[in-house]
Amino acid sequence: MSRWFIGLLLVLMLLPNPGFASLPDTIDNIRDAVVGIGTYDRLASPRAQIAGTGFVIAPNLVATNAHVVDRDDPLNDPLKEHQLVVLVGHARQAKAIPAELVANDVRHDLAILRVNDIRFDNIMQLSTRKVREGELYAFTGFPIGAVLGLHPVTHRGIISAISPIVIPARTAKDLNAAQLAQMRNPYQIYQLDATAYPGNSGSPLYHPDTGEVVAVINKVLVKTTREAVLKDPSAITYAIPVEHLIKLMKQAN
Repeated sequence: MSRWFIGLLLVLMLLPNPGFASLPDTIDNIRDAVVGIGTYDRLASPRAQIAGTGFVIAPNLVATNAHVVDRDDPLNDPLKEHQLVVLVGHARQAKAIPAELVANDVRHDLAILRVNDIRFDNIMQLSTRKVREGELYAFTGFPIGAVLGLHPVTHRGIISAISPIVIPARTAKDLNAAQLAQMRNPYQIYQLDATAYPGNSGSPLYHPDTGEVVAVINKVLVKTTREAVLKDPSAITYAIPVEHLIKLMKQAN
């Protein structure tokens, strides 16, 4: 092997990886477009409670998961009594802005909220590019928001599989009505080799170089109980392809 070829290899090895180098800049660009979704009660302490994450898709529209704003979900029982809000800003500078649900897609676990008291300048772009297994993406949200507060956290991971949303059950008795319905007509979902935590629901999954959103984080595979995900995560996260959010936006308009 010639010396010049060895020298070229050494130079290439020392060059910065453009994907890794641009992610910090991308996070800076999209940070203000990632918001908290929760409830507000002026008589409670704390007044604002974080239920999940959302991201800005239009000057007055925010996308999130349907289960984050599901008023019939017992896990989100406070939503029945408290005001639905979008939490903007970070840490102690955060503000709770009243929001209303304007579009809901339970099948694909997506929802769109409208806020009337503020217009967002930082808007995340939705990508129509084809996603491939093995590609690296990042997601930013508010994991364990009730504990950590409104401090955005970013994770990254590759698309480890593109497969039907149906999660196999060990036995027939483990199947519920919702799973049976999904089995009849499943749709494709992205599986990531990254760990999302409670509070990450609704986080945008985006290209680390451009910030374009390709999917919406919707759940993590829980091996035992919901509480155990904090100390024993499966490191398997699922995300809903953004094409379903684009369709929901068109229906909302």
